[in-house]
Amino acid sequence: MSVIYLDFNRTTPMAPSVVEAMKPYWQTHFMLPGQEHAHAQAIGESLEHAREGVAALAGCEPFEIVFTGGGTEANNLGILGLVDGQRQRNGRADFSQRQLQSSRLRPASYDTQSATPDRDANQDDQPRHPEVGNDANWQVPGHILVSELEHESVLGAAARLAQFGWDIETVPADKNGICDAEAFESRLRDDTRLACLQLANPVLGTIQPVRETADACHSRGVLVHCDATQAFGKIPVDVKALRADMVSISGHKFYGPKGSGAIYVRRGLHLCPILFGEAREMGLRPGAENIPACIGLGAAASMAARCASDVSDTLTDLRNYFCNGLISSLSNGAVLLCEDAARLPNTIAIELPGEARRIQRAARQLVFATAQSDSPPDEITRALRAIQRTDYQIGRTVRFSLGWTSSHDQVDRAIELIADACDTLSR
Repeated sequence: MSVIYLDFNRTTPMAPSVVEAMKPYWQTHFMLPGQEHAHAQAIGESLEHAREGVAALAGCEPFEIVFTGGGTEANNLGILGLVDGQRQRNGRADFSQRQLQSSRLRPASYDTQSATPDRDANQDDQPRHPEVGNDANWQVPGHILVSELEHESVLGAAARLAQFGWDIETVPADKNGICDAEAFESRLRDDTRLACLQLANPVLGTIQPVRETADACHSRGVLVHCDATQAFGKIPVDVKALRADMVSISGHKFYGPKGSGAIYVRRGLHLCPILFGEAREMGLRPGAENIPACIGLGAAASMAARCASDVSDTLTDLRNYFCNGLISSLSNGAVLLCEDAARLPNTIAIELPGEARRIQRAARQLVFATAQSDSPPDEITRALRAIQRTDYQIGRTVRFSLGWTSSHDQVDRAIELIADACDTLSR
């Protein structure tokens, strides 16, 4: 029995080209960069080439990309590292071109002779960003806004700050799964320091108004972190257009290796490391670099950059075909969630006429997502509760997420299996 995989928002298989790009770095080119001999320097150049690939996908400069061990680490570094960094702005966490000049992993394309370390982030070719308040603003705990749709790693980092006196306020979503800019703007206070809003929700597929929220926040001097891990590889993402100050990336969400990720840190922003040891990655991440993972992330990013627009159109057509087929084949009715909102082109959240986990067991050939825990609530349960779905409705809701390898034949078979399962369980 061949499996039909419909859970690409959870994870993706590595693309063959990504595997091939990584292979030499497991055994042949196994050394670490940062030494003077030619082999280490060559590996360092490969690492910076991978950084350039991620930067090209994100629409930023290579020195604004910091490699991490995944999206979860990127989210933690962005939130916890920012708070410490702003409190210690005169310390080693100055994420600027000056920091890069002394970094042992300075990008190969970085020219220290022609660079302008004091270049201001507010120049005409850069999006407008707030001047972060003086150090005193960060010496005492302030106010942070977090959308209720955020990933557990964002919520966990915020909860950690709450233990140290920070006031964490949750911004609710509307019935269409959107945390709009007005909801953030109306909650801004004089002591608000940071706002966290994901770009796309993995359960509902809803695309959040990050740029509008960032503009509203920046007008009050508030920084913005955006978890964009679910968006890369599905829709074009330009971090400069988003106007967010930090943007998290996860490799295994777009056919790269697990344990690979990155965070975009806007030029001139001050962060501190949240782990300690021998300084790597511009002083923000200690320990030996996972060279194969970084190379794989770079290869996946280059692949995604080449075909993101075409993939988005293809997935949209296939998603709509899937939705229409499900609704027309289920005689007892199905309810498509957040239909009126802008959504990822590959994601379907739908309430079926039957208990979701029983349908999942009956249609064993299919791999898709259902709510698994309500106490504590898992990611699916939290997202569905955020749009006011009842526990009964949540128990009947599934999330399908398509991928680059999904086909019409697979979708046709999935529709048939789901319809048969619903029909059998209704008898």
